Amino acid sequence: MVQTRSLERAKQFFFRHFERIFVLLLVASLLCINYLIDQKFAFLSFYYLPIILAGFFGGRRFAVFAGVFVMLLVFFFQVFEGLGMDAGLTEVALLTLVPWGGFLILTGYVVGGLAEQRAARLADLKNAYLATLEVLTFHIESSERHQEGHSNRVAELSAAIATEMELSETEIENLRIAALLHEVGTADQRLLRLLSRSVTDETVTVARALRGAAEIIAEYAHYYEIVGDDWDIEALPIPLTVKVLAVADAFETLQMATPVRPAFARWSALEEVEKGAGKTFAREAVHALRVVAGRPEVAAHGKELRAG
Repeated sequence: MVQTRSLERAKQFFFRHFERIFVLLLVASLLCINYLIDQKFAFLSFYYLPIILAGFFGGRRFAVFAGVFVMLLVFFFQVFEGLGMDAGLTEVALLTLVPWGGFLILTGYVVGGLAEQRAARLADLKNAYLATLEVLTFHIESSERHQEGHSNRVAELSAAIATEMELSETEIENLRIAALLHEVGTADQRLLRLLSRSVTDETVTVARALRGAAEIIAEYAHYYEIVGDDWDIEALPIPLTVKVLAVADAFETLQMATPVRPAFARWSALEEVEKGAGKTFAREAVHALRVVAGRPEVAAHGKELRAG
């Protein structure tokens, strides 16, 4: 689990600083080719690969700028040192490098455009199934008036806590889906089997989110059977996403009135959750909850959801 979290954080760091890392790698590769390889001209085709990667991960604009940047660097070295030909912008050099640079930029433009179209389609698909799940859970909870909108609020709060704790985007997405279905999934295990079997293509974001959500719900179903006063929760083999869901669910549940008790005020509910920090709830998740609960915009959003 620790190794998986470390890998996720490394991936998150890479994509967060992708542009800077990419530029450094381009400059380093060009310097290595220029000073370590004799047949420099033969390696010009090598730059199609990083430009394709730039288009796929950074989009059309970034790929085009990267192509222009590489072309300018190549022209710079050609002017002062020469790339397998006489130094300077000779006729031979221009006839060779200008078409190469043009196709390089065109490659970045085309690949970046295709990547942006794919990302837009995936975003539309993700928003569609999220909206479907929200409507489904709201409809299920409408039969019990005091629970109406509960899962939606838990989903929003879980995502906010996970973001504060700097979890990866994949973990946040899985957690959001699991929170939307946590009331239904823990009561009916057939939903978990449906989620884990309904989509088999793990390369699709939707499939990964459904499977990840099913795993979180399955773990959360046994959460309160494991935690307690006898053990420090940090020593228990419980995924961090499950710990976040437990904190968000408890905080929102305390603020709902039930037939046996009145609703807790927001800060009273927070104090009750904090009493269980280290035993029932993870300290890191409780600390993140205090930070999130203190934000005016989050509080206002919660009131807006309840009003709806």
